[in-house]
Amino acid sequence: LRYYRGLGIRITRIMTDNGVCYRSKRFRRLVRRLGLRHLWTKPYTPRTNGKAERFIQTSLREWAYACSYDTSEQRAAHLLPWLHHYNWHRPHASLGYLPPISRAPLPLNNVLGLHS
Repeated sequence: LRYYRGLGIRITRIMTDNGVCYRSKRFRRLVRRLGLRHLWTKPYTPRTNGKAERFIQTSLREWAYACSYDTSEQRAAHLLPWLHHYNWHRPHASLGYLPPISRAPLPLNNVLGLHS
């Protein structure tokens, strides 16, 4: 959440499917501690969670299986650079071929807290 705060984005709720991990006491405590409202997708309605499903498809295609990695550690080391590219540089058709960061509110000084 610190990452998103640095972008000026305030997260107030989280939506998950009904997986066991999201129904655990530990997850519920974390959501409560962070002051978030927990919403669930409707069972057997994948379109409710379409953005997440699409992101998973894209990350598998463009990061996880885009090239051969010698080790899991090597693959993991490429995750953060790929996420940066995905959010800051990669054009998204659904956003008019702009990267997602283009939707983040910029402060008056035009410098995101993340980079200050």
